[in-house]
Amino acid sequence: MNKYPEPTVSAVIFNPDGKILLCKSHKWGNKYVIPGGHIELGEKMEEALKREIVEETGLNIYDIKLVSLKESIYSDKFHEKRHFIFIDYICKTDSTNVSLNDEAEEYEWVDIEQIEYYDLGGFTKELLMKV
Repeated sequence: MNKYPEPTVSAVIFNPDGKILLCKSHKWGNKYVIPGGHIELGEKMEEALKREIVEETGLNIYDIKLVSLKESIYSDKFHEKRHFIFIDYICKTDSTNVSLNDEAEEYEWVDIEQIEYYDLGGFTKELLMKV
């Protein structure tokens, strides 16, 4: 178990059609979440976000805006006992071509009005209600 809280960045990514990207993740009980990951030492938050999004989805993002900060201490929604600080952004991409790495099994571009029809993991639903 980590000794310190883990700051992570995540993105609600809008494509040119105004749909958002949801990725199904085994780490979140095979539910849909938004992509993101850990900030590395010496890395700025937005740099971490851009890197993680490219690694996980192959997408380049821009128009990045901070929307949410949330603490999660030992939540049972995650597959391990961890203390996260979630730093969430909204942003845009010009592409709809997603290439997933091994962090997610599948993805969907979703109309934000349709999110209640998806099995959302973690704190994704309350975040998307703010967007």
